[in-house]
Amino acid sequence: MKVYLDDERPTPEGWHRVYWPEEAIAILKQGHVTEISLDHDLGNDEHGTGYDVVLWIEEAVATQGFQPPVIRVHSANSSARQKMEFGIANIKRLNMLG
Repeated sequence: MKVYLDDERPTPEGWHRVYWPEEAIAILKQGHVTEISLDHDLGNDEHGTGYDVVLWIEEAVATQGFQPPVIRVHSANSSARQKMEFGIANIKRLNMLG
């Protein structure tokens, strides 16, 4: 399954749309996600951002041996995108160590 986390953009064909980090994480926990594409700004930062999903994946890889899907970032927020990309690079390093 391909998961697309976004609040505004149209969902690409063949992707499952979610609007909030906890929805994405719930699907990731099921173990059937092959690819996830994340926006950062979802309209309510108090409800979470795409970075929260990156942090969850990073912790799950480090502590539970979680096998991460392909992770993409489609956020227009350049500083948040960079922060998310650093997290993804760390996930890849952790996954290679595990």
